[in-house]
Amino acid sequence: MRHGIELRPGLHVRGKWNNNHYLIKKKLGSGTVGTVYLCESNGKHYALKISKQSASMMVEVNVLKALKKVQGQHLGPYLVDVDDWENTSDQLYSFYVMEYLHGQDIITFIKRHGTEWIGVFMLQLLEDLDKLHQLGWVFGDLKIDNMIVLTSPPRVRFVDVGGTTQMGRAIKEYTEFYDRGYWNLGTRRAEPSYDLFAFAMVILTIFYPRHFPKTQNPAKTIFNKIDRTKELDLYSNCLKKAVIGKYKSGAEMKHDLLHVMERKHHRYTQQRVYSRFPSVIETMGILLLAIAFFISSIFL
Repeated sequence: MRHGIELRPGLHVRGKWNNNHYLIKKKLGSGTVGTVYLCESNGKHYALKISKQSASMMVEVNVLKALKKVQGQHLGPYLVDVDDWENTSDQLYSFYVMEYLHGQDIITFIKRHGTEWIGVFMLQLLEDLDKLHQLGWVFGDLKIDNMIVLTSPPRVRFVDVGGTTQMGRAIKEYTEFYDRGYWNLGTRRAEPSYDLFAFAMVILTIFYPRHFPKTQNPAKTIFNKIDRTKELDLYSNCLKKAVIGKYKSGAEMKHDLLHVMERKHHRYTQQRVYSRFPSVIETMGILLLAIAFFISSIFL
């Protein structure tokens, strides 16, 4: 069920309490809780989310405030303003304003820059998910649509925290393909393994953007898709473990992923055949690129 609120471009939204003004530029999207618009204030662009559901909006605001507590790390867009807006019909709406993240979706970025970036983004996402879990939250509605790749340097960021749920509670918002409950591979209880299942499905979506149907043997279906994707050979065991809930934390999966990449690097180093096999050079590039950007992301 959608609860969209239509605001025309050119409309000025003025906060009832903080008296800040926002010029609506265009609609960015609509979801279960509210509608997000690109807006402008004092020459800067922001994303404004507006809804009739004040309680749900406050939950999202609290999530953004919690994410801000991670020093030196932006897990989601930073919060700018929280207020109410009263339209000409005296209807009161809740809204909040956040950082506008402009970039590309992961699928587009990978197509343009190469599959070697998959390992980089996997490490970044696992690091961010682990930090989120340590704060006591589960992202919940983790999917391609809820993340974006920024440039200089390339980095994945979350853009919608609407499905974020406190640890231990029932997931409040989800998308079937990324939901382990839909695949009969676990509950909808908010815990790290829920996000890690969705994480594996995000990676598969890069290669199957139209998704694939559920069968009578969901795990086998997903495993087959992983095995048939040669670009995921290096990460296949880690992804399969995430699908069946073997990881208890993002840190555990990240450790496994780095170990696999380092082991691959070590094996090829011993063979000392770089000039004969281009795939070795490619693998080395993936490893070095992933580790370099993973380390640099810690300081961003």
